[in-house]
Amino acid sequence: MRLYILWPYMSMPNELAREVKRGSTELLILALIEDRPRHGYEIARLIGERSEGTITYHVASLYPTLYRLEDRNLIEGRWVEKAGQRRRRYYRILPEGRKVLASQRSVWEGFFLALDRVVKLRQA
Repeated sequence: MRLYILWPYMSMPNELAREVKRGSTELLILALIEDRPRHGYEIARLIGERSEGTITYHVASLYPTLYRLEDRNLIEGRWVEKAGQRRRRYYRILPEGRKVLASQRSVWEGFFLALDRVVKLRQA
């Protein structure tokens, strides 16, 4: 007797892409504020630019993740007011956030290496 499991995303590439995007949001945010504080709009814009449009976020959809990261003491936000601009909340990474970022980078790197060994993502 054979048992077949239908993976729910096998025939739905958009659903798979959505799940991968959801699973990588923390990593993307932490990586972008690793070098310097950034505000939500800038984070969303940089993700789109650096991924050449492959990964995009509406800025409002990033805020729940930013708030969760803040609640977990991985990042810290502070309001900044500049003349002629509306006030913005800038987020900076905290020491515990750096640890989580290093761990997530390691996990993703291992995952992509394993995936490449199985499905040959990169050309030789």
